[in-house]
Amino acid sequence: MSTHISVPPQLLLERILTLELVRVTERAAVSAARLRGHGNEKAADQAAVDAMRRELNKLPIEGTVVIGEGERDEAPMLFIGETVGLKAGPNVDIAVDPLEGTTLCAKNMPGAIATMAMADGGTLLHAPDVYMQKLAIGPGYSKGVVELDAPPAENVRRLAKAKGVDPSAITVLVLDRPRHADIINGVRSTGAAVRLITDGDVAGVIHCADPENTGVDMYIGTGGAPEGVLAAVALRCIGGQMQCRLILDSEEKRERAHKMGIKDPKQIYGIEDMARGDCLFAATGVTDGSLLSGVKFRKDVIQTETVVMRSVTGTVRYIKADHRQLDKFHLD
Repeated sequence: MSTHISVPPQLLLERILTLELVRVTERAAVSAARLRGHGNEKAADQAAVDAMRRELNKLPIEGTVVIGEGERDEAPMLFIGETVGLKAGPNVDIAVDPLEGTTLCAKNMPGAIATMAMADGGTLLHAPDVYMQKLAIGPGYSKGVVELDAPPAENVRRLAKAKGVDPSAITVLVLDRPRHADIINGVRSTGAAVRLITDGDVAGVIHCADPENTGVDMYIGTGGAPEGVLAAVALRCIGGQMQCRLILDSEEKRERAHKMGIKDPKQIYGIEDMARGDCLFAATGVTDGSLLSGVKFRKDVIQTETVVMRSVTGTVRYIKADHRQLDKFHLD
């Protein structure tokens, strides 16, 4: 007896796009990985950008880049406002970081990834390329258990209480920057541990979503706003809480934000404020890291590992791929 499976057209498209997204980040990761350890951040980033844009333009979408490589005057491609895709299919917002951790890739250090997100048109926060305060925790906690404006030590104690553990059992991930000295001291004053990362705060925030495996309970610190929106999409898919505020500390930055539709410069954004509607997130490892394995170049095979997530279903897939048709990774 043959079984006929019928999938509604809109779901079929979304399912197909899930896999298409994987192809986009795989291509960007492989292109960047060829330049691992070469010490040239710009060349590695450009290779990832070129590959990602080429793949995005093959997709059956009407896409607008809302988080990209910068504003039109400073980025030749994948700039904010650029349209991508075949101009046929759903209207979607695109957020990209073709190579998160350019320094990590240039120095062949752990944790560089190629990442992007896609959401229903008009549902992603249009964030200017400025700094953003960020606080994130994983799933399973009541709303408001931690607060962006509470001191770090207070947030550690609150989270420990909610988790039913001593503060010394909590680990907080922080970007290793001089500006974070007070955060680091505050966290350590409770007996909690700090794990420092040199770069890569999209991956950093995602670590909070799976504390059982990563050992990370909370992320605190200031990093790029574009990375904040990408991380928010990932957390929307896998659960967790996030609070952010743009740092608009000059008239020029406030003006840029206002042009992007940001009315209140002091607003605290939750996940739903940054990523509404149905969204997809994908990231492929460039160098080996605690989140994903990096690209492996074998004799006749290129191996990649990608995580892809979807908010509507909460599905998280890890895709390990052996690519045998290697010419697809070269320029068209």
